[in-house]
Amino acid sequence: MAIFEPLATSHHWKPAALAAGPFTGLQGGAVASLLTGEVEAMAGARNWGTAISAAAWFLRPTPMAELRTHVTVVTEGGRVSVVDNTLWPAGEEQPCATVRVTLSRERAVEVPGFYGSAADPVDPTVFPLRSPHAVHGRSWFMDAMEARAGGDTAWFRLHHAVIADAGPLARVLGPADWTHGIARPVQNVVADPNPNLAVQLFRSPRGAWIGVRADARWRPEAGLGVGSGVLLDVDGEIGRVSMSVILVPLPGSAPARGQGSAAG
Repeated sequence: MAIFEPLATSHHWKPAALAAGPFTGLQGGAVASLLTGEVEAMAGARNWGTAISAAAWFLRPTPMAELRTHVTVVTEGGRVSVVDNTLWPAGEEQPCATVRVTLSRERAVEVPGFYGSAADPVDPTVFPLRSPHAVHGRSWFMDAMEARAGGDTAWFRLHHAVIADAGPLARVLGPADWTHGIARPVQNVVADPNPNLAVQLFRSPRGAWIGVRADARWRPEAGLGVGSGVLLDVDGEIGRVSMSVILVPLPGSAPARGQGSAAG
């Protein structure tokens, strides 16, 4: 079962329960994956090449309802193509999210004296399982994947396709969207939604596992922060992720001094 299933009307989608976020509406990473995956599914026929980056903006909560998307080609035909995809609830005029995907036709280049770094393969299954639950207690996007934590890296393996024919970038966006939560300076005292998400890949992941080596910085006096991280597969680094963070107090909560970081 895919997390989003196409409906009879073109570019209309039905989200599964696994697309839900921890609070209201759908998880941002699921929405970004849908929008990016739809562009990736079109890339072969349009000769756009490989999706190498996606920048998503979450404009308002996306409801658990029938959704419609619209793809707009910004530029195509050269080495680089840029394609936008925007999402609305069916029948509404105000969009919920938009993503800009950059695609490139790969072309080998000889660089004298350059040697790529190699790393020993990692087996994420040796690390402890993590199974965080949503506040609402129902199924949510984290239930669509296996999560493990080992050393300074959180590992994720999706058990469901986002959409049929989605490419590797769509598969990375879901795990990447957890970056700011993995590296929270303190836990369970504020909500920290990310209004945007940017991912860049320099190679496609090998295998099903996606790792995130995360970092976060908060400025509570402004209610703002950032999350960033290195993206990996079992063979090493594949790209980068970053996002802005908006800090929102939880009712009756106060930061606990000296509380350390933990995976979100």
